[in-house]
Amino acid sequence: MGWLSETVIESAGGFLWTSGRVLEQRRFAYLFGSGTASGVLAALDAYADEEGGYAFGLDPDIRGPEGQPIAVPSALRVLEEIGQAREERLVALCDWLAERADPDGGVPAVLPSLRRYPHPPFMPVADDPRGDLLTTGQIAGPLLRHGVEHPWLRKAEAFCRTAIETLKESHPYEVGAAVAFLDGASDRAWAEGQAARLGELVREQRIVLLDPERPEEARLSPGYGPGELHMPHDYAAFPGSVARAWFSDAEMDLSLRHLQESQEADGGWPIRWVQWSSTTASEARPGVTLAALLTLRAYDAV
Repeated sequence: MGWLSETVIESAGGFLWTSGRVLEQRRFAYLFGSGTASGVLAALDAYADEEGGYAFGLDPDIRGPEGQPIAVPSALRVLEEIGQAREERLVALCDWLAERADPDGGVPAVLPSLRRYPHPPFMPVADDPRGDLLTTGQIAGPLLRHGVEHPWLRKAEAFCRTAIETLKESHPYEVGAAVAFLDGASDRAWAEGQAARLGELVREQRIVLLDPERPEEARLSPGYGPGELHMPHDYAAFPGSVARAWFSDAEMDLSLRHLQESQEADGGWPIRWVQWSSTTASEARPGVTLAALLTLRAYDAV
């Protein structure tokens, strides 16, 4: 089935050219037009701080000029999209992360430096933040997939393996981070075994919406927004993900159809998490729109 038509792309483009940040406009031009990787990279580098991290709202919910670890996954996604996940750049990121990680390799989502700047209520700032799977998994997985060698990454890999093996009660974003790690893990037999267990957990804990017409069958996680339910495509954003095996073809088709039909009149897709600022909400929609396009295109290719 064709999930992504030229009409959908054109409508999304109208939204992005109207409302997108320079970064999302450059990404759209590269991914769906004749834009250049160098243009995207220049836009991404504008979000780099002076020490090698990413700041300035690269993740729209994380404001201020000081790099925060939770912004790194956004940077990695862009680098992968444009084929610029080069060793020297990734090793430099590892150096930056190593200075901010716990001794066991775990990376906290945000650092105390965020306290001075606006931040959402769902992103508390601790004086002594601890590393977590939510952040570390999203970072370590792509780095491992690209074959990066770094002392910190070896510790981060062990941290994520332990966190996933002991995961019992969870929520969609944490599971998504686990999937990101498992998709890049070098031990494929271990990754597939853990993925199977996580898929059972997702269903048992009802943290996936399998039928958009029956939202009452899914459980909303504490602190999530009213409509912040995750569907199969949110876990398995591309067919090669370990999470794809969690869902039948019929369940995935229903999920993708819902994603396709969620495009709004202005061409963009909505955000579902808590909107704590009108500015950050408007900055987040272009990225959500690109993610929707990329998921639909990925499933179009199979």
